[in-house]
Amino acid sequence: MNLFERYLTLWVFLCIVAGIALGHALPGLFQQIGSAEIAKVNLPVAVLVWLMVIPMLLKIDFSALTQVGRHWRGIGVTLFVNWAVKPFSMALLGWLFVGWLFRPLLPADQIDSYIAGLILLAAAPCTAMVFVWSNLTRGEPHFTLSQVALNDVIMIVAFAPIVGLLLGLSAITVPWNTLLLSVVLYIVVPVIVAQLLRRTVDVEALQRRLQPVSLVALLATLVLLFGFQGEQIIAEPGVIALLAVPILIQVYFNSGLAYLLNRWSGEQHCVAGPSALIGASNFFELSVAAAISLFGFHSGAALATVVGVLIEVPVMLSVVFIVNRSKGWYEEGRTVSRQNQEV
Repeated sequence: MNLFERYLTLWVFLCIVAGIALGHALPGLFQQIGSAEIAKVNLPVAVLVWLMVIPMLLKIDFSALTQVGRHWRGIGVTLFVNWAVKPFSMALLGWLFVGWLFRPLLPADQIDSYIAGLILLAAAPCTAMVFVWSNLTRGEPHFTLSQVALNDVIMIVAFAPIVGLLLGLSAITVPWNTLLLSVVLYIVVPVIVAQLLRRTVDVEALQRRLQPVSLVALLATLVLLFGFQGEQIIAEPGVIALLAVPILIQVYFNSGLAYLLNRWSGEQHCVAGPSALIGASNFFELSVAAAISLFGFHSGAALATVVGVLIEVPVMLSVVFIVNRSKGWYEEGRTVSRQNQEV
């Protein structure tokens, strides 16, 4: 991990402070930025999201899909957790904690919006940082690459229906035109651009140049978000801590589930590690952009997705630590599982 990635949580915290201060000092500027939109899509944010996502997608080689069968058990476990468990478990945790247990402690008019933000956060698996987590667990690189490529293909067609279903169950009106436009802008277009660049330029050299741009774009987006959210955060500082609770639970639940299912299936530890991390992490760049497009800068949904960014690095590093420390235990159980399957 480079300096920015290692201390991402610190940079996010500094952006929170900077955004709140600038929002109070320059309210007119932030109002102008917030009004620069077409079809409810904020243009400055759209540009920043492309700068965030495209450098990350340059790492994805879709020809890796031919290797999916090499680790079919790990692939199957991760797909199950990513698409059949994680969005729905997060929705359930959102309803339980935000909609019920924490309801008296949260602004009443933002309850549904907070739940929507949590759903958006969990509805798409992480694309780029997964390579960092996989490397830290000595993960099998071909598995990681093929799994991420497969998830990106699925995300193009599955993100909008899953979000629409869960928002509908949350009794939130789904603006389908805006949701579908967000999918096109923040998934389809970056994927196409990244794959075209892979065929025309030196990818490694371009990645080195664009990676700092990607992280700066992320931090600039956070400054904008907190510039608009500043007054609410100052008035309700405990909101961030309360929203972090269901996010933390879902990360540990989904990573643990993927890890145990891989162990039960007899998959290698070098596959189970990245599988657990892919199963738990979120594509927060997409979730932040979609929340802004669907509900606006001032919404609880936008704030909930930003909380995911705030805790991403320390939480995922703790999962890496658990995976690495439990390797001996994992291998013992895997051996037993393989013997039972052979019998």
